[in-house]
Amino acid sequence: MSDSLVVCEVDPELREKLRKFRFRKETDNAAIIMKVDKDRQMVVLEEEFQNISPDELKMELPERQPRFVVYSYKYVHADGRVSYPLCFIFSSPVGCKPEQQMMYAGSKNRLVQTAELTKVQPGAGLHSVREGWSGSWV
Repeated sequence: MSDSLVVCEVDPELREKLRKFRFRKETDNAAIIMKVDKDRQMVVLEEEFQNISPDELKMELPERQPRFVVYSYKYVHADGRVSYPLCFIFSSPVGCKPEQQMMYAGSKNRLVQTAELTKVQPGAGLHSVREGWSGSWV
């Protein structure tokens, strides 16, 4: 049932930004941080970053509020191949208001579908954002 629950829609401008982000040609690490606009009942862009490390990204996320993140980074495989996977992170820190957690949890699946993401790690959060975190994802 929770797969079909949609609490918030995705802002059309964010939808376009995510589409362009998926097909970006740059080779630096980049992130899009999104939040729920409670008044508009919509997932919106909060901030966009270029050349950001996982540690820097952690510092940008609020300590007591949930956020969605799409992160693109350079990954060097054991055989030397290089790829730039997109990863979806749902950050829901301890201490968030239950109402916020419900809005974010109910909006997550729609956002993942809209962004056409295939690398979604269940339970991924701040603790997962570190160098080399994605070996099992790619």
